[in-house]
Amino acid sequence: MEGRNRWKTASWDAMERLDLPAGITGAPVLELTANRELYMEHHRGVLSYSTEAVEIHGGVLLVRVTGADLQLLAMTEEDLRLGGRIDRVELAELVDSHV
Repeated sequence: MEGRNRWKTASWDAMERLDLPAGITGAPVLELTANRELYMEHHRGVLSYSTEAVEIHGGVLLVRVTGADLQLLAMTEEDLRLGGRIDRVELAELVDSHV
């Protein structure tokens, strides 16, 4: 497990040094349109869902969206789109994710 974390850290460091776009490396890409819509590429699934909070597995990140009237507008194997009133987007690094 420790070796995987070193690899993950090394790959993030390399991505930053080479100035590579996150989409190439499989890292999650988030796009927020005002406070009404969130688009995410490279998700690994929705972990929890309600009209007030959505938690999304982003591989190396947990993405927590809170707000009101949240709804999953579209979802494919790699992309998803949330709508509603988005009050907050929180990112937490997942230490033991299977990347």
